[in-house]
Amino acid sequence: MPAETPPPNWSIEFYADARGRNAVVDFLAVLSKVERVEARNAFRLLQEFGTTLGMPHARPMTGHGQLRELRAGPNRLLYFAQVGRRSVILHGFRKKSQKTPIREIATAERRMADFLERQHDS
Repeated sequence: MPAETPPPNWSIEFYADARGRNAVVDFLAVLSKVERVEARNAFRLLQEFGTTLGMPHARPMTGHGQLRELRAGPNRLLYFAQVGRRSVILHGFRKKSQKTPIREIATAERRMADFLERQHDS
């Protein structure tokens, strides 16, 4: 019996605004070396498991549609999954309280709407 071919990995894309500014890359660039390693490991898991990645590494943002949270140490990366096995990282921040601040969620939702609108227009 032939071995099953594993499904292809998910790709990861970082949101960039209409001017090409990439706030997520800027956020990652100022993290400590240890935090960058934690983020890389989280991205590796997301690439491997996609939408099946669950706690303690990722979780859906209940009440916020397609938005999901990727956990990388004390930092959080908000993202959504797209058709074609693609995850789009929208926003990164350091989580300082038990509950995700509404303004962080709002930033990610605004970026997701912008991304989808620009993708639809192209």
